[in-house]
Amino acid sequence: MGAVLRLPTDHDAGELVRSRLAGFVRNLRDNGFLVGLSETRDALKIIAGPDASRVSLLRPAFRALFCARPSDWERFDDIFNAYWLGHGMKSVVHVSGEPPKASTSLRKSGDGAPSLGKPGTPDRTERGEGKEHDNPADGRGRREGASTTDSLEKTDFRHIADPEQMEEAHRLAERLSREMRARLTRRERARRSGPRLDLRRTIHRSIATGGTPMELVHRHRMDKPLRLVVLLDASGSMSLYSSVFLRFMHGVVDHFREAEAFLFHTRLVHVSDALREKDAARAVDRMSLMAQGVGGGTKIGESLKTFNTWHAKRVITSRTAVMIVSDGYDTGEPEALANEMRALRRRCRRIIWLNPMIGWDNYSPEARGMQAAMPYIDLFAPAHNLESLQALEPYLARI
Repeated sequence: MGAVLRLPTDHDAGELVRSRLAGFVRNLRDNGFLVGLSETRDALKIIAGPDASRVSLLRPAFRALFCARPSDWERFDDIFNAYWLGHGMKSVVHVSGEPPKASTSLRKSGDGAPSLGKPGTPDRTERGEGKEHDNPADGRGRREGASTTDSLEKTDFRHIADPEQMEEAHRLAERLSREMRARLTRRERARRSGPRLDLRRTIHRSIATGGTPMELVHRHRMDKPLRLVVLLDASGSMSLYSSVFLRFMHGVVDHFREAEAFLFHTRLVHVSDALREKDAARAVDRMSLMAQGVGGGTKIGESLKTFNTWHAKRVITSRTAVMIVSDGYDTGEPEALANEMRALRRRCRRIIWLNPMIGWDNYSPEARGMQAAMPYIDLFAPAHNLESLQALEPYLARI
């Protein structure tokens, strides 16, 4: 008889199952799977079904849903078994100077079948020790210091005081931008005909016909690449975050050919040419010389007016996403900011506003500038750590 997942039956069951599924999806993304909101939504429907507790049924259902490439199919079972059954893996332990504690993310019941643990338990996995675990699921081997890296990805940039950790954060930010570029350029769109069959979307559509694939879905390369325009607030209130974002922007501009970058504080500065320097340190030095006065007050409305007047026509196309990174504290009039946001919204495809303060406890966008900009924003998201930057990729992939 196959293994059975012990799903909770109390009144918190729905929230607990969703939390565990979200952790599994995040684990797949960390292992290079291309998983977005649509797959997560379908997974929720599957796990809410009557047969979700049967591992022999749940594993192949999730495999068909989440696996889009041959490499995904090869690695999926190991990742699934590690996360849901605890086979061959161990939970990641954050380095904190304390001895590791036993994981409670999966509890063994009397008949040996695992059950879901309490919310908030570790939802990432890595290979355990020993010869039987020498070949990890991702084929790359365990990396020294993986726990430290994982911890750093979750750390708010304003809490990174150690120079070595900050340099590591800079390196990870650039690597993240490179990986995002590589995955976004590999994205393919569904179509009714074409040389390649999209197995995953075909299976999705067959659900409505009882599992019979009545309509085949093919895929083809995206013809028009996504264009990114990044505007970074370099005022004093953003100083604790700007250094990491500068490295992230360097990676974006260096690896996204269809990208432009600007700094703004009391005025707007175009810095794309400086960021195209291959050496990150030289790029930041050049940009510092170009953007004299960085760290003063913030005039978001005036800076956007300069952008709309002198740059927007040249850098914005129908496939452009404008990414504004700012805490929203504007010393100008909110009406002026609202007017420029309205004009910008008419030009571009999406406006993404990343605010580091969203990651703070009990934050609400009450600043006058932020309130003026909100009606014109398509995505209002946190940007206080590397993990929040990584979460942008699924959204950008759908544009």
